[in-house]
Amino acid sequence: MTDTTVDIGNHPDGTLVIHPQGSLGADDAVDLRRTLVQAIRHTRPLRLILDLGDVGELDPINLGTLVAACHLGDDHQVAVFLDRPRTEIADRLTAAGVPAHRLRHVGTTSAITRAEPALTTWAEPAPALTP
Repeated sequence: MTDTTVDIGNHPDGTLVIHPQGSLGADDAVDLRRTLVQAIRHTRPLRLILDLGDVGELDPINLGTLVAACHLGDDHQVAVFLDRPRTEIADRLTAAGVPAHRLRHVGTTSAITRAEPALTTWAEPAPALTP
């Protein structure tokens, strides 16, 4: 069990915001992948924003998961954006193939407004995601 938590919120405009907090390590990989696949393949929001502003560290497995989420979003007509990554994480995402237009507000600390957040931990099942 890790200390990583995630807020998930729906906006009225069809945007789903996933906001992980803490360090994303190997112990979080399966749950992060499951959450992203559920959101993209089944919930299918107009936009999926991954707010990375409170992610301190990102291991290579989770980095690859975020890159794959961008490609999966393209396949399912879901616009995926990675907001507020630290500069170091943004550089690694770019090197791994994430297009620059998907990275927004790099290095900023101002919070993104989230609607109706539901706090959960990776150890708990994620709440059902509804558009």
